[in-house]
Amino acid sequence: MKLSLLAQAISLEFSGIDKEVTSFATLKEATSSQITFFDNPKLLTDLQNTKAGVVILSSAYQEYLPKTSQALISDNPHLSMAYASVYFAKKAFDTSSPAHISEKCFISPNVVIGSNSVVEEGTEIMPHVTIGANVKIGKNVKIFPNVVVYDDSIIKDNCIIQAGAIIGSDGFGYAHTKMGEHIKIYHSGNVILEEDVEVGSNTTIDRAVFGSTIIQKGTKIDNLVQIGHNCEIGQACILVAQTGISGSTKLGRNVIMGGQSATAGHLEIGDFATIAARGGVSKSIEGGKIYGGFPLTLQNEWLKTQAKLAKFFKKN
Repeated sequence: MKLSLLAQAISLEFSGIDKEVTSFATLKEATSSQITFFDNPKLLTDLQNTKAGVVILSSAYQEYLPKTSQALISDNPHLSMAYASVYFAKKAFDTSSPAHISEKCFISPNVVIGSNSVVEEGTEIMPHVTIGANVKIGKNVKIFPNVVVYDDSIIKDNCIIQAGAIIGSDGFGYAHTKMGEHIKIYHSGNVILEEDVEVGSNTTIDRAVFGSTIIQKGTKIDNLVQIGHNCEIGQACILVAQTGISGSTKLGRNVIMGGQSATAGHLEIGDFATIAARGGVSKSIEGGKIYGGFPLTLQNEWLKTQAKLAKFFKKN
């Protein structure tokens, strides 16, 4: 899309050099043909080093923009990005071109596989599965009935996806107007499942806004788990049923999340941390410890507090 037309469509002034803009990307990953946005002072270094052709940002930060990038000035860059995102949303689940399916895999009846998707040898796809366009499915993957894998997802060797799971749906992302209206952000990223990942029934893993939501090698995810957009789940983690991971949260390796535990967004959980059932993580925490309760504390302290409360109420 021509930059001048995009600016006009989202009601921003443009006076630079007109050029074609191909897609959205993060500040770190964007190239000269891509557009990104900046509204978080914590990412100022990323702004100063971005290779993006265009950045939507407020006038207060225009001085930090590299000379190789053009500015679209907005009072609310996040909202302007949401308005712009729809113009880069491609048609979902396209089937106009053939998929590339190994002769050594098994595809059940009533399976849909989108344009240019790849299915490698030894993989089994069971009835009523829907695979989007440009999906890559590795060797010896097993996908049970009624799974939906959205466009651009990558599923590496030896993964198992149980019935009814959803891989790559849009995250719960909206920008908000001054009048309280919620403007949808169209997600252009994807989901990557590395080798030996298992995803339980009716679990949902959201695609990234830009970039990738990543589930690293050997992680096991139970039924009814929700993983938000742009999360990174480390190697060999265990996520037990009804766990909820909010967007852009990073788990280290071998993190255990007990049943119905949850995190806030944009935080980090260290390697080998354990969150007991129903624990609520509201800030980044160190690895190698067992936590529980809400507000979250060390699990042994939480249990002592509960015992004291029980004695207090029993006396009264």
